[in-house]
Amino acid sequence: MFNDIGALELVTLVVLAVLVFGPDKLPKVIQDVTRTIRKIREFSDSAKQDIRQELGPEFKDFEFEDLNPKTFIRKQLDNDELGLKEIRNGFDLKKEMAEVTDAVHGRDAEPSSSGSSAGSPSSGSSSAASGGGRVDMSKKPEKPGKTDKPADDRPPFDMDAT
Repeated sequence: MFNDIGALELVTLVVLAVLVFGPDKLPKVIQDVTRTIRKIREFSDSAKQDIRQELGPEFKDFEFEDLNPKTFIRKQLDNDELGLKEIRNGFDLKKEMAEVTDAVHGRDAEPSSSGSSAGSPSSGSSSAASGGGRVDMSKKPEKPGKTDKPADDRPPFDMDAT
């Protein structure tokens, strides 16, 4: 519950509590707070038990922590029934991003990387990009016969196309 509170914050809270409640009333306030927290925990545990009993034996392994979306997604991704671990292990994000960066900057990819990515989904696009019909995307294509327009002239914006 208080995992992210450091020593300085804890000392600050103690000093603030002493100033607000005074040294005479502070032990009584601490007892009241701990008693209230204990009652809230008991109430929560009893509510969880009631819900588990009402759900029946089908949900005997039901955990309330699974209702947290992050926990639910993490648990589903760790489940190997869908074969997601194989997909995750076969996908090398750094290599894929390096190939895209090389294609955008017009650099040739390493010959060893195109052979090792035979099973990856982007291997078809990298082999086509490294073939003879490679397009250099870093330079603007020149239009033959139209030299009277400036090189950085862009087509007009079409609102209906977006």
